[in-house]
Amino acid sequence: MTDLADLFPGFATHWIATRAGRFFVRAKGDGPPLLLLHGYPQTHVEWHKIAPQLAERFTVVLMDLRGYGWSGAPRSENGALYSKRLMAQDAIAVMEQLGHIRFSLVGHDRGARVAYRLALDHPERLEKLALIDIIPTAARWQALNAAEALKAYHWTFLAQPEPMPETLIGGAAPFYVDFTLAGWTAAKDLSAFDPRALAHYRAAFNEPSRIHAACEDYRAGATLDLATDEADQAAGKKIAVPVLVLWGGRGLGGGGASTLDVWRQWAHNVQGQPIAGGHFLPEENPEATLEALLAFL
Repeated sequence: MTDLADLFPGFATHWIATRAGRFFVRAKGDGPPLLLLHGYPQTHVEWHKIAPQLAERFTVVLMDLRGYGWSGAPRSENGALYSKRLMAQDAIAVMEQLGHIRFSLVGHDRGARVAYRLALDHPERLEKLALIDIIPTAARWQALNAAEALKAYHWTFLAQPEPMPETLIGGAAPFYVDFTLAGWTAAKDLSAFDPRALAHYRAAFNEPSRIHAACEDYRAGATLDLATDEADQAAGKKIAVPVLVLWGGRGLGGGGASTLDVWRQWAHNVQGQPIAGGHFLPEENPEATLEALLAFL
C-alpha cells in the first residue's frame, strides 16, 4: 500500500507498539489533544477533509483501529479480540505513548462505538466526546425490526460464524467496499469520496486478515459489546463527560425515539443535531461537520 496518496501532508507518522499489537498513527498540531476514530469499512483517511483544520486548534491524532488500515489485525474467534472494550484500551495506549493522558475524542461509526465504550469505562480520560451517526449498540439491536434489519443487513451478515462472511466478501472485496460506501451515502453513489481516499479503503479491505477482523468486529458487536452495554444499562451507568451527537439527515433507527432521546438514556449531558448527508458526514458534508465539532470542542 506504499503507492497510496498521502492525504495528510505535514502530519507526522507513528508506528506505535502496544501489548495488543502495532498501530498506525498520524498526528499534527500543538493544542489540546484530540483523537479521531474512523468507522467501517474505512481507515483514518476518512478524516482527511477536516483533520487539517482541526490541527490548527488541537493536537490531532488519527489512528487505524485494531484490524483496520495499517494497524495490526490479530486472528480472533467469536469476536474475542475485537470487543469495543479492548479497542478502547488500544486508543488509551496509543494516546499515552504520545504523551496524552486526558483528551477529547471524536468517533464515527465503529470508532464511535469504541469512543462511547471508552467514555463509560474510563471517564477520567476524556474531556469531551463527539459521536457521529450511531446510537448505542444495545439500542441498535433493540430497534432492529424488519424495516431496520433490511437497511442494516450487515449487522447480522458480518456476525455470522466464520468462514461464511469472510469467504463471500473475499470473492469480491472491491465490489463489496464500493457497494457499502455508496449505499450508505445520501446520494447512493461514490461522488462524496475523493478517489485517493477510495483507493485507501479498497486496498485496506482487500486482504483476508482485515476482512476477518471486520467480521470479528461485528461478531463482538452482536455478543460481547451487546452484553457490556446491557450490563451498564441494568446498572444505570451513564457517560459523564459532555457529549455531542451528529447524524445524517435521514435519521437513525431508534425504535421510534429520536436520536437525542436515545442518547439521553446513556449520558448526562447530551446535545446534537442532524447534518445534511448520509452516513459518512466527514466526507459527505465536511464543512457542516467541522463547524459543529469546532463549536462543541
